[in-house]
Amino acid sequence: MNLNKYNQIYQSLSSDIVEGHYKAGETLPSEHKLLRLFGVSRETVRKALSLLQENGYIQKMKGKGSVVIYNPSTNLTVSHLTSFKEVQMQQTKDYTTQVYSLDEIPAGEVPHVQSALDVEAGTLLWQLIRQRKYEGKTHIVDMDYLIHDMMPGLTEDIARGSIYEYIEERLGHSISYSHKEITFNPMTALDIELFGPVTPPYTANVKSVVHLSDATPFQYNVSKHLASEFKFIDFSRRFTGE
Repeated sequence: MNLNKYNQIYQSLSSDIVEGHYKAGETLPSEHKLLRLFGVSRETVRKALSLLQENGYIQKMKGKGSVVIYNPSTNLTVSHLTSFKEVQMQQTKDYTTQVYSLDEIPAGEVPHVQSALDVEAGTLLWQLIRQRKYEGKTHIVDMDYLIHDMMPGLTEDIARGSIYEYIEERLGHSISYSHKEITFNPMTALDIELFGPVTPPYTANVKSVVHLSDATPFQYNVSKHLASEFKFIDFSRRFTGE
């Protein structure tokens, strides 16, 4: 079996699905049409379709073929560790990032962050607040606390771009994993200032502690979304012992 070929077919079909060429509820071309289209064996086509099913793009049904089940109904990825810039590249909405503030503070001023990052009270942190805007309206507020010594050259210009790109490409660190928690909370006075008055006055907060590849925690992030707009969509498949 040509592994490169079935991956190429998978990438081609998954891109067509994400871009809306095949919408949820529609069926992909039959196996016979796909093998003629791509000039490969039936086994290669079936391998590509199995990969699409495993990753939540299609469901193979008897008598119907490969039915598209992918539904891009959210602007937030919470089950993967990506920067906002990387997420933005996959979306059609053109968000802008505005830095509200970038300050240096001792970790002792934010005990819950100090505990999450496992640092001393006197450890210097960057406190960064950014607004993600679409058509002039703030839809997301990111509040970050980052260990200062690990990125002493952080600037507002870098923060408007991609901090992860700065950390990995310019500082040479390897970002590995995070732990996330989703809660819904009443808006604070600062939230109202950043978002403006909204109804209901609640935000969906995605809290995460991000670690480097050596397991060192370096970032505490709270990504706040308007509760009325927030959706968490994930894909789950049941596997039996059969």
